[in-house]
Amino acid sequence: RMGIRVKLSSRVGGKWSESGGERSVFGLTPSQVIDVVDSLRDAQMLDCLELLHYHLGSQVPNIREIRDAVKEASRFYVGLVKEGARMGIFDIGGGLAIDYDGSHTNFASSANYDISEYCADVIEGIMTACNEAEIPHPAVISESGRALIGYYSVLVINVLDAAIYEEKECPENIPEPRPEALENMMYVARTLSLKNLQESFNDALYYREEIQKAFKHGDITLRQHAAADCLFWHILTRIRELLPGLKIVPKDLLGLDALLADVYYCNFSVFQSLPDAWAIDQLFPIMPIHRLTEKPTRMACLSDITCDCDGRIDKFIDQHDVKSVLPVHALRKGEPYMLAAFLVGAYQETLGDLHNLFGDTNVVSVQVDEDGEIEYVQELQGDSVGDVLSYVEYRPERLMEQFRALAEEAVKAKRITPAERREILAAYDNGLRGYTYFEQ
Repeated sequence: RMGIRVKLSSRVGGKWSESGGERSVFGLTPSQVIDVVDSLRDAQMLDCLELLHYHLGSQVPNIREIRDAVKEASRFYVGLVKEGARMGIFDIGGGLAIDYDGSHTNFASSANYDISEYCADVIEGIMTACNEAEIPHPAVISESGRALIGYYSVLVINVLDAAIYEEKECPENIPEPRPEALENMMYVARTLSLKNLQESFNDALYYREEIQKAFKHGDITLRQHAAADCLFWHILTRIRELLPGLKIVPKDLLGLDALLADVYYCNFSVFQSLPDAWAIDQLFPIMPIHRLTEKPTRMACLSDITCDCDGRIDKFIDQHDVKSVLPVHALRKGEPYMLAAFLVGAYQETLGDLHNLFGDTNVVSVQVDEDGEIEYVQELQGDSVGDVLSYVEYRPERLMEQFRALAEEAVKAKRITPAERREILAAYDNGLRGYTYFEQ
């Protein structure tokens, strides 16, 4: 029993469009398909050819592209039957999308169809071609891995700390003589109103640049530079406060939320747990799962605990577009605060890497019984520091031996006491056995 994968001319949108089309690295062209048919016929094995397969790519957001591909693939199927192949199985590959952002559109992180429409359109396309050719309908197989498993994983993240944007009070009396650019910025701050938000923003940027140039050339003092910097952020904060009064917000001002956002430091690695958010700007639903009865009062982007500037999330789902900040609550001292990223079941765990040596996270498998009760089925410990070191060819046992030898030498040299040696070795051993993420 044999199958054949064909290369369709149909191309789709989204982030995996290279899986299809004539330049795809997978599948056979029409001429190659005929070569296979002729070779099988010559070997008297054409009756062994039973399956047609194609694959458009993952997360196809537009149902029209799916219908076009099914229509084209159906003609391949009919053609193979007419050539004398037994056939009987039609594998449509993957592509069934998840509506990550809830917009129900053909945006890359969405889908303008549901599973019922998907099934109906696929079956209609195949059935129409088979009925026209008066051939039996095939068994239809799909490989919709993302749509099957994407819903079954949630990444829960605890927030460790935050860098809070706080507007500083500007000095009321800036000593004279004041540079012209600083005088002009003070004027912008005094005259700022709903009617001149764009102009004030442009002026603030211009005068700030002039002040920075003057400082580099030694023409203004550090105190004057600090006063100008304070004025600049004061102007931007006031502009953001007035934005709700505008019917249409100028494009230049849409980025103010990001400029004035807090940074919430979260106990995870983007590269290990949400690699698609970094690699292809995949959007995932992210929200607080604490204090759900309270209205969020802060806006933040998220930073992981790697030392990489790419280890951040600053693209979030919005009602009409992508936004650069996430509504969150102000942190309370001594009180945990959790966020969750949803729909992460597809590919994230297997694609995740050891960047900065952050390993696999702890996992708990949860199911809901018939009575609606939650049952914790299985708990799996994430990688320890020793596990991760062994992945990069450092043996934890050998490291412990070397460290113990150093501690013994320190005792002999009377730099530490035997009791201190025991404490140090115990701490080192606990470190090797410990979690790669922050433990409280």
